[in-house]
Amino acid sequence: MEMGVWWIVVVSPLLLWCCEGSSAHQLSVDPPQDLQIVDPGLLGHLYMQWKPPLSLEASHQCPLTYKLKYRSAGDTDWKVIFTKKLKYGDSFDLNRPVEAKVQTLLEGPCANGSEVQSEWTHASFQLPSQGALESRIQDFRCVYYNWEHLRCTWQAGRQAPPGARYELYYWYAGLGDPVQCADYIWTRGKTTGCQLPNLRQAEYLDINVCVNGSAEPARLQPSYFILQIKNLVKPPPPERLALSMSASKEIHVQWSSPEGGTPPECLEYEVQLQGSDGHADAAWSSASTQLETAFVFSQANGTRLSCVRVRGRTNTFCADQGFWSDWTQECFYVPREDEKQLFILVAVVLSFFSVVLVIVFAVHRKKRALAAEKLQLPTGC
Repeated sequence: MEMGVWWIVVVSPLLLWCCEGSSAHQLSVDPPQDLQIVDPGLLGHLYMQWKPPLSLEASHQCPLTYKLKYRSAGDTDWKVIFTKKLKYGDSFDLNRPVEAKVQTLLEGPCANGSEVQSEWTHASFQLPSQGALESRIQDFRCVYYNWEHLRCTWQAGRQAPPGARYELYYWYAGLGDPVQCADYIWTRGKTTGCQLPNLRQAEYLDINVCVNGSAEPARLQPSYFILQIKNLVKPPPPERLALSMSASKEIHVQWSSPEGGTPPECLEYEVQLQGSDGHADAAWSSASTQLETAFVFSQANGTRLSCVRVRGRTNTFCADQGFWSDWTQECFYVPREDEKQLFILVAVVLSFFSVVLVIVFAVHRKKRALAAEKLQLPTGC
């Protein structure tokens, strides 16, 4: 009797575990239906949409989550999104094919407290080839100057016909339809760039850009780009650079953040000092500051003259990257202490000679005045 009880106690949990495992193993869920990648004509902003699994299409008791993966051809990593919706949009480089896949994740009571994953449903998208080969633009480059206006430039394609004319269109969330550039840059009668002002509302959005065009009798190959202008900022140089040197031969450098649209809290700076010692190609020593608009250098090794310059760039608090500004225009030189003494001596000597010259000039004028008075004295008959 005791042996039978012991056998039931030991074996029953194992049988229960096996039954539960078998039930979970048999549970499955269908993949989403009809995955499509839809191009609404927004220059690369595509929508991926699908339908619920056929077996759960009308069910409200089983909560569904979808796992979406997508990428452009050539990318090694997938972007991964978890959503309960049946549609998701993002910006893509339409110069390359796009691929996406989605699967169903079943959770809750319908999955016996576990998570059940379906097979993947796949889809791909590629724009049809259009335009003459090698006619698309080259060397496309954009800079967002002073957080105020975007300037994009390009070169004509290698095989572009002589009469090719390129046009730029752009779109970002909030615009209804794509907009054509209203301020082209012209070079020898051809469009080679575009200036776009008033993009404040798009500074932290993707801006989809397409440059296409025509040249009789054929179309030109379009080029597509995704811009994040917060990463394209080039601020003006710092302003009001001022230097002073302490008794301990420390150089105090101060400047002001540039005026205009660039937020001062979004700037970092690089300060450079050059010890000349009579050599024009002397090495520069550099230092960086975050937000601060002052720095102190220690003059070492008997440096004779120090040239100081400063430039700025968007910091990591406001953007992932950016362009350095130009250097401050003037190169400020700070003399050594013995040169200061020499300057003081020269100033004293010049002042002394100035006083002497003034005295000599005054005496000379006095003598001329006395001589003139003598000539004017009356004489008798």
